[in-house]
Amino acid sequence: MEEGAQAIADIGVAAQHGCATDGGQIDVATGLIQLTGLVQAMYTRVSERHDLTPVQARLLCVLLGGPRGMAELARCFGVEKAALTGLMNRAERRGLAERSAVPGDRRAVQVTLTDTGRQAALAFHAEVGAELSRLTSPLSTHDREHFGATMAEIITNFRTSSPPDTH
Repeated sequence: MEEGAQAIADIGVAAQHGCATDGGQIDVATGLIQLTGLVQAMYTRVSERHDLTPVQARLLCVLLGGPRGMAELARCFGVEKAALTGLMNRAERRGLAERSAVPGDRRAVQVTLTDTGRQAALAFHAEVGAELSRLTSPLSTHDREHFGATMAEIITNFRTSSPPDTH
């Protein structure tokens, strides 16, 4: 069996061992948790096939959108700028990304993909996209469109709402 097909088969097995009720239905929270696990496992497998860690793959995909400042990347990854330095050091050693000064701002540093990094990012992005499409392929076109719209709404609402009070 092809490696990609095996990954999809593994996901199906994992889903069968979830917390489904007698009717095969699961609550939204359980479904989101299981779906997150399936997507993360797939993302990890594809990352490994491209000789990347999942974090390196995410960095490359973020940088496909263009240069980013170190502070912006730190916010995107939810870490301090200092923690991002190690990731950037490894990416630079592999020739995937490079840091440079921001014109007009001596203290700011921006990160861009190298040609090698762009090729790696595009290849990874294409394969992970294909794997995720296979995950949703059993859905009808209408259901895939509805699922996509619902996800977009959830993401937008979360990003625009104020963070919950943790006190």
